[in-house]
Amino acid sequence: MTPQPRPPDAPLRLAVIGAGPAGLALALRAAQALPRWHVSLFDARRVEHDVARDPRTIALSLGSVQLLRRLGAWPAAAAQPIVEVHVSQAPPTLTLPWGDARAAEVRIRAADEAVPMLGAVLPYGTLVAPMQAAWFAHAQREPQRLATRFGTPVAAIKPLDAAAGGGVEVDAGIAERFDAAVVAEGGVFAQQARKALSHDYRQTAWVGTATMDGAPEGVAFERFTRAGPLALLPLPGGADSARCAAMVWCVGSDDDPVRELTDAQRVAVVNSLLPTAAGRVVALSPLKAFALGLNAERTLVDGRTVRIGNAAQTLHPVAGQGLNLGLRDAYTLVQALRDVADAGAIDRALAHVEWARAPDRWSTIAVTDFLARSFTWTWPGVAAARGAALAALQAARPLKSLFARQMMFGRR
Repeated sequence: MTPQPRPPDAPLRLAVIGAGPAGLALALRAAQALPRWHVSLFDARRVEHDVARDPRTIALSLGSVQLLRRLGAWPAAAAQPIVEVHVSQAPPTLTLPWGDARAAEVRIRAADEAVPMLGAVLPYGTLVAPMQAAWFAHAQREPQRLATRFGTPVAAIKPLDAAAGGGVEVDAGIAERFDAAVVAEGGVFAQQARKALSHDYRQTAWVGTATMDGAPEGVAFERFTRAGPLALLPLPGGADSARCAAMVWCVGSDDDPVRELTDAQRVAVVNSLLPTAAGRVVALSPLKAFALGLNAERTLVDGRTVRIGNAAQTLHPVAGQGLNLGLRDAYTLVQALRDVADAGAIDRALAHVEWARAPDRWSTIAVTDFLARSFTWTWPGVAAARGAALAALQAARPLKSLFARQMMFGRR
C-alpha cells in the first residue's frame, strides 16, 4: 500500500530504527526535546526479550556518561568509573634521551583533568535495560506521540518524492510515511554490507573476561604489541585479588597466534604482554573472535534518512570510540531538529547535522584507522617510533590534556 501525501497540518513524524544504545539515546532525547514530533521506535527484537542478560562489555567516555545522565538513564551504581588510562608500548621500543625505562607510556588521570572520571565500563545489558525502561515510561505517558514497535523488523526505507510531500517510506510490514528516519542498527563488521569506505584490517579481536590479581581499581590498560593492541577495561565489582576486566586482544588474522592456544597458554601469553602495573591475569573466560575492519558511509545524511553509530561507521576498537561517536551523532541530530517547525525546515536541519558532525566524525575515523593500519606495517623501526611518540605525548602535558579532552568529549 502506497502511503498518502502528508496533510499540511499533520504532526512531524520521526522513525528511529534500532533500539541499541545509540537508537535508544536518540529516541529518549527526542521524546524530551522534540514535543512537535511523533516518534516511533522500531526494533527486530520482541518486547519480552530480556536485554538485561546481554553480557557484552561497553566503555563510555565522560561525555557519553553526562548525556545518559541528562536522559535519566544512567545506572551509576552498576558502572565502574575509569579514573586512569594507561597506554604503553611492549618492548622493543625507543627511549627518548630525557626518559627512563618506562618512558614509552602515557598515563591520563581524571584528577589531572579535574574531572571525576574519564569514562565508565559496564555490561551492555546493564546499560540498555534502564534506557529501554525509560523509553517505555515516556511512551506510556504519551501513547499518542511515542510508539514502541518492537518485534517489527524494518525491511526497507525509501525516499518519497518532494511533490508528494517528501519524507521517507518505512516498510515494516506496512508502508508508512515519516518526515525523517534514523537508522541506528549497525551490527559487527563481518555481518555488514560494505559501505562507501571499507577496509579489512586482516585482524581479529579476541574478546572475553580476565580475572585479575593485583589489578588497580578503575584503571584501563592498552598495550601496543607487535601483533596488535591488547586492552583491559576494569569491570564493576570485586576487590584486590578478585577484580575482573574486559579484555580485547587484537592479533593478525592470517597467522593468528591465539586460536590454537589452550586456556593456560592464553593466560601465560597475555601476562607476558601486559605491563607490571596491570597486575596478573589468573584466568580467562572463553574468548570470542570478531573480524575487524573499517566500514563507513561518506555522509551521515542521505535525503531524509540519517545513519548514526555503527550504521554510519564501524571502527576498530583500538581507540574505543565507536559508541561514543554514535551518541554524539544522536545528540547533535536532536539539537538540530529542536527548532524545526515544519517539514520544509527539515532538510536545512539535516544539512546542518552533516556539517556539524564532520570534524569530530572524520578526525575520529582518521585517528582510529591510522592506529589500526599501523599494526599491519612491517617497516623497520615502526614499533620504536610508536614508543617514542608515546613518550613524547607523556612529556608534553598540554598536548596530553588536549588529547584526553578529545577522548572524553570528542572534537568540539
